[in-house]
Amino acid sequence: QVQLAESGGGLEQAGDSLRLSCAGSGRTFSNYVMGWFRQAPGKEREFVALISWDYSTGYAESVKGRFTISRDKAENTVYLQMNSLKPEDTAVYYCAAVSRITTYANDYEHWGQGTQVTVSS
Repeated sequence: QVQLAESGGGLEQAGDSLRLSCAGSGRTFSNYVMGWFRQAPGKEREFVALISWDYSTGYAESVKGRFTISRDKAENTVYLQMNSLKPEDTAVYYCAAVSRITTYANDYEHWGQGTQVTVSS
């Protein structure tokens, strides 16, 4: 069974840092594009960051310069380092996998269950 499992969410204060992890199981994701998305209450799920099989990356403008995506192919794991957190970063964060480069959530083939990140002011 193919699974993605996020971890590392929590309650933080504005300005703090947090690192999310996404562990894959059931298959190797080394040749997949891995993405992070987030969904705040009452809002659409939005793209946050992606990392390709060649380690190239892309970010939403709202997180550029604050968030860093990385991957460890040997561990089948993707990370999202979040610095200088803001209250507007509060959301459920999801990791996802797709076989081509895209920022559209509907294109992604595999999804984790999500992890809550709450940032207080």
